[in-house]
Amino acid sequence: MSRAVRRRTLRFEGWIAGLGTASGTRIVLGHWQRSPFGPFSDVMLEHPDGERLLLAPTRQAADFIAGTYVFDTVRVVPVRVGVADGTWTVTAGPLRLRFVTGRRRPLGLLLRAVPGAFARRPAWSALTDRPARLLMPGVRTRGSAGAGRREWYGARDLRAVRAVTASLDGVDLGAQAPVEPPVRFGFGSVPRRPSLTRITTTVRLATG
Repeated sequence: MSRAVRRRTLRFEGWIAGLGTASGTRIVLGHWQRSPFGPFSDVMLEHPDGERLLLAPTRQAADFIAGTYVFDTVRVVPVRVGVADGTWTVTAGPLRLRFVTGRRRPLGLLLRAVPGAFARRPAWSALTDRPARLLMPGVRTRGSAGAGRREWYGARDLRAVRAVTASLDGVDLGAQAPVEPPVRFGFGSVPRRPSLTRITTTVRLATG
């Protein structure tokens, strides 16, 4: 086990995109600029039949994510993300994804006003959990994860996504659609409306 995973509390800072498609496949991209494993990106997909797939760039990242969330299939594949002028381009094994961000939502303006050091604290995530559930059904900012872990999400920005194109194994997944039903990788889902969230994720490992 790496030194990173032996630590009791791990922190990941970056962006999460939650996207729906007309085919019923929902996509969650994690783009982590800072993490115990260095910068990396991963993709979680849930198909209309409920099958959950993880695409991760290294075995270390795959094992940690699969130990925290629930998947039916885990694949270690190259995951590459490019960002230019609000357009995100992602290649991850069989997945080709492109989405365009829109204007910052009012909630995004409020989140940007929260000092970064404060937003990183688990206590802040605990305080915002109930309002988040009321404003965005299915979204939670704290909860229990796999292997006895606890997890907190501290959002720091929120932007709408206004266009999505995606294909899996060469099959078009259809136009942008709501993230519906909610994804079932962990204790909470992403917002129903496709969006990009700047976030700090804190994972506390089980003791013992």
